[in-house]
Amino acid sequence: MAGKKTELKVAVRALVEFVHQGGDIAFEYTGASRSIDGIRGHQAVQKSRPNTYTPEVTVSHHLSTDRFVLHISGRIDGVDRSADGVVIDEIKTTSRNPDTFSRDQYPVHWAQAKTYGYLYALENRLDRITVQLTYYQVGTGKIRELRQDCLFSELELFFTELTNRYLVWAETVAQWCRLRDQSIRTLEFPFTEYRPGQRSMAVEVFKAIRNGRQAIVQAATGIGKTMAAIFPAVKAMAENLNHKVFYLTARTTGRQAAEQALDILRTKGLKFKSITLTAKDKICFNPDSACMPDECDFAKGHYDRLGNALKAAFSDDALTREIVENIARQHRVCPFEFSLDLSVWMDCIVCDYNYAFDPRVYLRRFFLEDTGGYTFLIDEAHNLVDRARGMFSAEIRKQPFLDMRRAVKKLLPGLYKKMGRINSYLVKARKRCEMAGGWLATKDPPSDLYPLLKDFMATADRWLARNLRTDFRQDLLELYFSTAAFIRVSEQFDDAYTQCCETIGKELRIKLFCMDPSRQLKEALERCRDGIFFSATLTPANYFRQIFGCDENTRLISLPSPFPVENLGLFVSADLSTLYRHRERTSEAVASTLSALARHRRGNYLFYFPSYEYLNMVYARFEAISPSMEMRVQTPGMDETAREMFLDRFTDHQAATRVGFAVMGGIFGEGIDLSGNRLTGVAIIGVGLPGLSPERDLIRDHFQVTRNAGFEFAYLYPGINKVFQAAGRVIRTKQDRGVVLLIDQRYATRRYGSLFPAHWQPLRIKSHTDLKASLNRFWDGF
Repeated sequence: MAGKKTELKVAVRALVEFVHQGGDIAFEYTGASRSIDGIRGHQAVQKSRPNTYTPEVTVSHHLSTDRFVLHISGRIDGVDRSADGVVIDEIKTTSRNPDTFSRDQYPVHWAQAKTYGYLYALENRLDRITVQLTYYQVGTGKIRELRQDCLFSELELFFTELTNRYLVWAETVAQWCRLRDQSIRTLEFPFTEYRPGQRSMAVEVFKAIRNGRQAIVQAATGIGKTMAAIFPAVKAMAENLNHKVFYLTARTTGRQAAEQALDILRTKGLKFKSITLTAKDKICFNPDSACMPDECDFAKGHYDRLGNALKAAFSDDALTREIVENIARQHRVCPFEFSLDLSVWMDCIVCDYNYAFDPRVYLRRFFLEDTGGYTFLIDEAHNLVDRARGMFSAEIRKQPFLDMRRAVKKLLPGLYKKMGRINSYLVKARKRCEMAGGWLATKDPPSDLYPLLKDFMATADRWLARNLRTDFRQDLLELYFSTAAFIRVSEQFDDAYTQCCETIGKELRIKLFCMDPSRQLKEALERCRDGIFFSATLTPANYFRQIFGCDENTRLISLPSPFPVENLGLFVSADLSTLYRHRERTSEAVASTLSALARHRRGNYLFYFPSYEYLNMVYARFEAISPSMEMRVQTPGMDETAREMFLDRFTDHQAATRVGFAVMGGIFGEGIDLSGNRLTGVAIIGVGLPGLSPERDLIRDHFQVTRNAGFEFAYLYPGINKVFQAAGRVIRTKQDRGVVLLIDQRYATRRYGSLFPAHWQPLRIKSHTDLKASLNRFWDGF
């Protein structure tokens, strides 16, 4: 509508940092306050205040101009309303001695406190107010308080100057938002027609966003799920249903798919800014240097050059890793911090799951202050389960403490002594574990260890804060942060956790293992307005709803395969056992069956196994009976070049039969697209069950007690989804034709057959002759 004001949202912290932030990155070591955001320090200060003190007070203000409305919001650390007046408390945690902070040292801190003071005074009609900076030293608990008594008129003038400076940039953003929304309103679906099933998914995604709900969408590989998720999320933005989209994925291929989908929409007229976030260790220009101004030129003066870098980047709509790196080099800013600063102004952020879910690295600039309006598009969501277990677990090992203790013995005797107590504890724990056979699990947390670790952290904190260069500093820093992660997880320890102790030679590992991540994922989902989980394999949907921590009213959507049923030949060889105890005995027959499949029709085949050990066993026998076939074998830890070489052999040109041996759930088990004649058939050996392990058995036991479905949650459902992913490599478009051969006795049972997709029409085969006849009938139909 003509003349409609553009609405912008900004958190108080982002507002003041944009105007007042300057200088270097990490000019001081910030210890635990940086690692876990100073939560414990804030809580310690808040608990020490009188009963007139209210912590975590939300404030907001809508500033209207002739062009747009600026929504400013944030949370005050604390407000003390006593008889003497009102005090706004802004808490800053630090590892430094608080007495070293002067009144005029950090203008950005005062700016934040004064902005909160103004917003609170405005809301409560106060003519004067006191703003206070509270510096809390982590480890010692030492506090310094700095105060300013302010008239409302003074704060009003300060706020006006602050917002006027911000509005110069905000006007640029507002103009962009108007241009973006106009382009979205006229945007049509980028292809002449939807793929079968694609429109249904897009409609369901839009409904979930419109209603602010969660949805779990299972849709066949090849229907174009990425576009079916992104297109409605983009359309929703012009209707003010969301104001930022997070496209979350576990793999590089997922990030590339999102980038490509957005690029396609841009060719159709969309104006939409996106950025792809890259992990710090991958994008850093000086990986061997600390993030300190005296070691890295990109850290020194970063914030002084940031403004010009932001303006340069804003002229690009698709900020890929390469573009971010190029602009960062030109303006000499840290590429990782630059990408985070840029993300505030983007319409879509493409990134790893970690940035939304992992408590160690999630994007606090978005999720700590309630600015709302986020859409989470969670790609290949079946991968989130095990990833989440890793995010919410933590471990420590004995050897790093022992090595570090030796390194600091002469220079840091106090720290040496603290680590000696930890070492003594771990020696005793190792003996208990050895007596139990090398593995020990208990529902009790290692409570006696926590004080020892905290003492170590406090002592290390004080030395690290001095920023002295030594040979062991970086190793100590890494040990410090891994310990901080362990302590953080210890505070979450409940019935969903188990303490696991394991000995490996002289090494001891103590792990706080999260068996059920549903509670933490549920809390993380509160960071978004709506969350869409989508994948080709989310079976059964109720299992994923529970373990994702989704609401009871979450939409569970399973879209039927849009491809002709007759294009897939599905065969089950149920007379061969692939149970671990039978593998040696049946490996020859398995290899012979695979050879019969590959010899029947010239083309490209992928054979999937549950483990490398089993793969290599069958491969050796297959090679002996089919030496003329061209073979490729997946190996652990293949780099990008090796992966590309593996897949490049699967071409449309089929002068000879090519066979690839791969593992289920690995880099070739999902996320690869071999459409057309690039893939003739797939064989899946086994039912994909995760390997037996003590931790997996703990998951089984936990869910047996809590859900009466231990085997299903720990083994069956994760395994069958790997099978479905591997089978999904065959049919990618409505023109594709191919075969899937399932080899295992268990596929003939009701337990497994009941989980098969509705469009699967399996045909059981009992011999090579039977297989040949069945393949003939299938291929003769084309």
